[in-house]
Amino acid sequence: QVQLVESGGGLVQAGGSLRLSCAASGRTASSYAMGWFRQAPGKEREFVAAISRSGATTYYADSVKGRFTISGDNAKNTVYLQMNSLKPEDTAVYYCAADRTTFTFRDSASRIDYWGQGTQVTVSS
Repeated sequence: QVQLVESGGGLVQAGGSLRLSCAASGRTASSYAMGWFRQAPGKEREFVAAISRSGATTYYADSVKGRFTISGDNAKNTVYLQMNSLKPEDTAVYYCAADRTTFTFRDSASRIDYWGQGTQVTVSS
């Protein structure tokens, strides 16, 4: 009942910036918290950032805090991830996600209700 469509991935040099977008649709899309995970080859999917459905509360992984910013546009049912000061270790497939609570984002990726298709982010040295 919630569909997520991502865009904005690409190739950038270390120190550069990218902005990812995720548009949510469906009858109950506005009822969900949204956020981002990433997965590098051979590694587990890891939490990146999340935002409450009101936009009042945000959460970040320690590895991206101070460099990434999550925001939302409720009128468009869209969430963004602004990524600055990118490092090669940020290279991964980034997945948009939706869930009934931001706690799930911080607790376990396996319990997330809805996923986008993923978008590749590659940061060159």
